[in-house]
Amino acid sequence: MAAASLVPTLGAHALPARAATAVAPTGSAAVASGATKAAWSNWSGSAKAASASLQTPADAAAVQQLFRETTGVVRCVGAGHSFTPLVPTDGTILSLDRMAGLIGHNKSTMTASFHAGTRLAQLSRQLDLVGMGLRNLPDIDAQSFAGAISTATHGTGAELPALHADVQALQIVTPRGELLECSATKQPDLFAAAKVSLGSLGVLTQATTTVLPAYGLQRKVWLKPVEELLQIAPTLAQQHRHFEFYYLPFTGYAAAITHDVYTGTEVVHPEAADEEMLRDLRHLRDWLGRFPDLRRWVAKKLIDPNQTELAQDRSWKLLSTQRPTKFNETECHVPRELGIACVREIIQVLERRNDVFFPMEFRFIKADDAWLSPFYQRDSCSIAVHAAVGEPYDYLVPEIAPVFRKFQGRPHWGKLHGHTAADLSALYPRWKDFLAVRAQLDPTGRMLNPHLRSLFGIAQSA
Repeated sequence: MAAASLVPTLGAHALPARAATAVAPTGSAAVASGATKAAWSNWSGSAKAASASLQTPADAAAVQQLFRETTGVVRCVGAGHSFTPLVPTDGTILSLDRMAGLIGHNKSTMTASFHAGTRLAQLSRQLDLVGMGLRNLPDIDAQSFAGAISTATHGTGAELPALHADVQALQIVTPRGELLECSATKQPDLFAAAKVSLGSLGVLTQATTTVLPAYGLQRKVWLKPVEELLQIAPTLAQQHRHFEFYYLPFTGYAAAITHDVYTGTEVVHPEAADEEMLRDLRHLRDWLGRFPDLRRWVAKKLIDPNQTELAQDRSWKLLSTQRPTKFNETECHVPRELGIACVREIIQVLERRNDVFFPMEFRFIKADDAWLSPFYQRDSCSIAVHAAVGEPYDYLVPEIAPVFRKFQGRPHWGKLHGHTAADLSALYPRWKDFLAVRAQLDPTGRMLNPHLRSLFGIAQSA
């Protein structure tokens, strides 16, 4: 392929896809179950399990029965888009795929209730049919709602918090088989803990969240030299409902992306060329990876900084999608005032490695009050570093984590990180309070696999 193909690809389409897609089956992850055993793998293949069984209960009563009639560890699985080993256990893996769908909505209170296993793609479509929409969405729509909030999944927007911040009430089945309901006024401590729980308190079965009237967005994408963009990024974040950028390694350029409310009716939705962009970045790396200065020079010659892309559509069709290209990822959230300084250092670290080609993502998130939210009581910037599946990714934690630590980064719970229980205790003011609620609900540790025991500093049970 000629290198000239970088011109259109790195121009108007230098970003991950934002086209609407269909709901994927469980896990984008491989699940193979037999009479007594279940083999599971997450989306990227970074986490695997051989469990005693895979269970797919149809309702909360079936979850209660499972806890009462079984012993051993139980771990929930949604779409398998977490890169950390939150799921693996030799006990029971529990899928909520049969517990999905909109239960009801209330236009006077602007709330909607749904089963916790509902995938974001399905939820967005069902809400749209009744004239409603979620306030914000992450950039992957295959996740279950329970999995998304349990790991503090977020989108971007200086005044927009993560998904869990809009949750008004939750229903949870505890490891003792109790069915509990919680909200800001009903068992408020449980609610503050359950909104982001890593699946360690029990099984979420239903959720009620605040919604908005269905709305449209207009997206603009353009390329800019990264240093110029870093200087104006905080201003762009304040001027637009959504702002983010992707840095294109060894090019000197970043793709800026804004979304703002659009009240018109015309749909403009160009076909995304992100796969071609990734292919061309990889090819440029393969051809000139040993000559980073020449690689930058060639990229700048091929990029057309005057190209822009405009799209107009329903909010959920522009904000969230699925990713055809699989990857592994590390992500941390730093105090907003430190975000630009942190991302500059991350870029420097990344470009010490000539094999890097995958874009790096930078977003803004509003503070909230969930105890284990990485955004607890602080507005944040999120920095995500990716490596394509099949490429080395063992450097993501040892080389990137020291920079995140320097800038007080709190890890995304579903992304690769090296934080220990001692690190987390210092970063989260309500850490001990969360552990107390966890111990009360699950004193025998039925929801704890080795990864969670390590995170929480809880010794393996005898």
